[in-house]
Amino acid sequence: MQVEAFREADRVHILAIAEAGDQALDLDAELARGCARIWVARNATNGPVLAFLLAWDVADELHIMNVATDARHRRQGAAKALLGVALDHARSTSARLVLLEVRRSNRPALELYRGHGFSAIGLRRGYYADNSEDAVEMMLAFDPNTGAVLPGHDEIPLPRSS
Repeated sequence: MQVEAFREADRVHILAIAEAGDQALDLDAELARGCARIWVARNATNGPVLAFLLAWDVADELHIMNVATDARHRRQGAAKALLGVALDHARSTSARLVLLEVRRSNRPALELYRGHGFSAIGLRRGYYADNSEDAVEMMLAFDPNTGAVLPGHDEIPLPRSS
């Protein structure tokens, strides 16, 4: 899996992935933000975009705003590769925390984030407007001296995968 920064030629692919996933994405507004970072994943150089990750660099934190994968390419490592690049970016900019929200029902995403060291730190009840689903707030902290992921613990109960 190849991950690289957004290029203008990726626009149509990112918007199609977001739309297919019923995700509202104002790409022009995001690109206008000085803090926005967008990465895309592809199988090969100049291949089609399989997934994208949008994050905001805010002070000493990285906020992951959106991760979406083309439905035909899920479970092939694109989101994992994107998350790895985003975490490397966070370390390189001396971010202290990485934060995100994820649908409580999105077990594959919860597993992905937990696999990278994220902990569930809170619950936003009725967060998603389309169906009032709860959002799980997740956090990953880095050791400021080494960049290593600091161990965390879930502050809210979530079902574990079997």
